[in-house]
Amino acid sequence: MAGQLIQVATETVTSAVASVTLTGIDSDDVYMVTFNNVRPTTDSTIIQARIIKSDDTADSTANYDRALKALRTDTTFTNVGSVNQTAFDVELLGTGTGEMTNGIFYLFNFNNASEYNFCTTETSNINSTPILIGGAGGFVHTVAQASKGLQFFIASNTIASGVFTMYKVV
Repeated sequence: MAGQLIQVATETVTSAVASVTLTGIDSDDVYMVTFNNVRPTTDSTIIQARIIKSDDTADSTANYDRALKALRTDTTFTNVGSVNQTAFDVELLGTGTGEMTNGIFYLFNFNNASEYNFCTTETSNINSTPILIGGAGGFVHTVAQASKGLQFFIASNTIASGVFTMYKVV
């Protein structure tokens, strides 16, 4: 990857929203998504992500596979994996003081209709215990389709705050 970032989309959440959608992928470049200081409205919930298809809808089919290494401050690392999910689990979130998540995703093949979309992920999270957990891994959407971006959401809950930004890497 080269070294210049061009901002494509950004959303700052200051009051509860059901989801955050970042779109604007229109080339075969690699894209980077960052999210900072993300917090939910209720405790102990999981923020998730879905692919935004070319028709501007989130793909909720059971075609998300993921694997990551969770680096924990309370114990040794753990391996995490899942297949055929309807969304990609990003992090477990809480509402206590200091609880939040941050991350960087790199998106590959999103504009290519004949390849799977895939993403590398790096996250850090402070949960309610409080435990600091870092994660490094990725996910693949096992459908060959062109996609426009990502949607972040919390099932049966809302996102209370955070900053979400997508960049094209050129």
